[in-house]
Amino acid sequence: MLRTLFSPRLVGLHLVTIGVLISFTVLGRWQLGVFEESARPHAKLDPAPVAMSTLLRPGGRLTAETIGRRVTVQGTFDASRQLLVAERLPNVETGGGAVPDSGFWLLTPLRLPEGGTAAVVRGWVRTADDPAVAVPEGQVSVTGRLQPSEPTDFARRRSAPLPPGQVATVSTAVLVNVWRGAGVRDGFVVATAPVPGAAPVRAVDVPAPTEAGGFNWRNLAYAAQWWIFAAFAVFMWFHFVRDAVRGRKRDAAGDAPAPALGASPGA
Repeated sequence: MLRTLFSPRLVGLHLVTIGVLISFTVLGRWQLGVFEESARPHAKLDPAPVAMSTLLRPGGRLTAETIGRRVTVQGTFDASRQLLVAERLPNVETGGGAVPDSGFWLLTPLRLPEGGTAAVVRGWVRTADDPAVAVPEGQVSVTGRLQPSEPTDFARRRSAPLPPGQVATVSTAVLVNVWRGAGVRDGFVVATAPVPGAAPVRAVDVPAPTEAGGFNWRNLAYAAQWWIFAAFAVFMWFHFVRDAVRGRKRDAAGDAPAPALGASPGA
């Protein structure tokens, strides 16, 4: 049997079968990876910046389509009402809380020419006395991304109140009370480019908008198809090897000498 299994013809069959199994398994795993990747969030189309007034009207609310959009907004900063958002990292996806290297977001109200106020996060500083806290004067143009108002319980609960001039969240509901009479627009703008006339400040990282993916079931079917092909290849290999072994046994039985005439079977 071993001589049959290792005959040149079957050795070639073994090698071809192994190559087919490896190839079909890899192809099936690749299609499975494509299937899994299809469900992960992926980047949305990121249009060029537009004027914030075209996306957010006075008294209007941010929508799912406008959140994360790049915008430009012009106006004059109100230095007397600037706030520091306490215990923040330079990343909008990190919630508030006492963590190592936490600092402050510079939250400055921008008075708009058409009336009302836009909340602008100008950047991040490590300490409250950083020179970048100084607010630039005069007319400025800010380029950034629109972000939704944070829930009032976004930051961790504190055992003691924050010092004057500091807040825990960038909540429109809170800012309406702090900046009374300012006509605060919904949400806030995170500056993604240096504000002209301001001291250098570390930008707050805000990722480009993403959208949820959906499973592409066709790729899962392709993966199953490749693995079925691999199983079929094993079946065919077994079929050919079995036939070869049976044929060898038949040939061996045909080559055996016939018993002598008249001889008893036990002779």
